[in-house]
Amino acid sequence: MSDCADLHPYFNRCNSVRVESGCFMVYERPQYLGHQYFLRKGEYSDNQRMIGINDCIRSCRMIPVHRGSYKIKLYERPDMGGQMQEVSDDCPNVQDRLRMSDINSCNVVDGHWLMYDQPNYRGRPYYLRPGEYRRYSDWGAASPRIGSLRRITDLN
Repeated sequence: MSDCADLHPYFNRCNSVRVESGCFMVYERPQYLGHQYFLRKGEYSDNQRMIGINDCIRSCRMIPVHRGSYKIKLYERPDMGGQMQEVSDDCPNVQDRLRMSDINSCNVVDGHWLMYDQPNYRGRPYYLRPGEYRRYSDWGAASPRIGSLRRITDLN
């Protein structure tokens, strides 16, 4: 029902998940580290097949419902440097729309967002809540290459 930085005290293995309401990010390591997976309401009866994770879900974050505007500022360089693009709606292809594919830092002004390393909301997702991310590693990415981004709404 809320964030949990370490799920290991509750169970050793997790082969299926049921989200009864809302949306969650689950992580393969404690402290919200490692690969991230976005889960919305529904049943995930086989983690390996359905979300691409084996039995090692070790932490989770509840994504709060956001009502209001969405805004994210994307920067081509670390520490909010270089060219900046402001986005307030979903972007299926960052390269085509913004003419930038490397995003080294960002500031989530309003709302909660998912970034993907490939266009059309494919590949690895990264959860961003309001705040500053001075380097791409701050949101858990291994590189600054971002293909798409979308708002997390109650319709996800």
